[in-house]
Amino acid sequence: MTDSILSVRDLAVEFDTFGGVVKAVRNVSFDLTAGQTLAIVGESGCGKSVTVQSLMGLIPMPPGRITHGRALFKDQDLLSIGARGIRGHHMGMIFQDPMTSLNPTMRIGDQIAETLVVHKQYSRKHAQDEAVSLLARTHIPEPGRRANQYPFEFSGGMLQRAMIAQALACEPAILIADEPTTALDVTIQAQILELMQTLQQDNGMSIILITHDLAVVARMADQVAVMYAGEIVETGSVEDIFYQPAHPYNQGLQQAMTSNQQPDRVLSPIPGSPPDLFSPPKGCGYCKRCPHAMSVCAEHPPYLTAVDASSHQSRCWLHHELAPVHNNPVRRP
Repeated sequence: MTDSILSVRDLAVEFDTFGGVVKAVRNVSFDLTAGQTLAIVGESGCGKSVTVQSLMGLIPMPPGRITHGRALFKDQDLLSIGARGIRGHHMGMIFQDPMTSLNPTMRIGDQIAETLVVHKQYSRKHAQDEAVSLLARTHIPEPGRRANQYPFEFSGGMLQRAMIAQALACEPAILIADEPTTALDVTIQAQILELMQTLQQDNGMSIILITHDLAVVARMADQVAVMYAGEIVETGSVEDIFYQPAHPYNQGLQQAMTSNQQPDRVLSPIPGSPPDLFSPPKGCGYCKRCPHAMSVCAEHPPYLTAVDASSHQSRCWLHHELAPVHNNPVRRP
């Protein structure tokens, strides 16, 4: 896509372990446009966090390694030049656990100010003043006093706001939010999501949202990429993913969710377990759990196929022109 601010192609990441080589991310591709929110969803262990951490240069090497792929940020390949000059300045990140992601020995204001000193060469005084201003923008009460406090003096919701302030310090073009509402109660979750949307509108930044919470996806996202076993198995708009699910895995997710339109509907869990990524399947990773599996699914890996004329795509042999016609079990009104 010519208007992409970030274009990832065929990203593959592996980890050496005592048990063997884990193929954590397998040929992941996606595009992110300016001002867009892209949600990457999937169950724990599917490769969501590893994907974005590799783009930020946060994968420990060894034991991890990027075996192939490209990630173009404004025509710069992050995987070849490294993300050191991009990370923090042009790409900010909110990490998964606010309780452990901040340095417990440094004051909150100092941690935010450090980003500005390093990336924008602000004086220490200017950076401290800007840190207080950023805390105020994230609606932390008494920001001047709070800037002088330590992380243990903050609640979980306030720590998440402080992390957002730190991530936004250099006004990045892209904000990566890895499970930004984890361990927060429902009221605080709503406040954090509203804050992110407001700051996005103010700054015009793009957001990559990593989550397994489909309710958060429905509220925040423009485009969605569904991951399973290290691969993206379906992409499309929020409407495509929720109302016209194409991949059997996504259909299974929808059947396992409650519905306001059908409150008495019996929920149907997905049977079986994800495949072993020490030795990924030769064919489709979802084959053994799929109610529509065919012989070709076990032998040959499917490729992303257009489901309709929009950007909706599914990595499934059922959408091949030679596949038998089947009834989609999920068509929500």
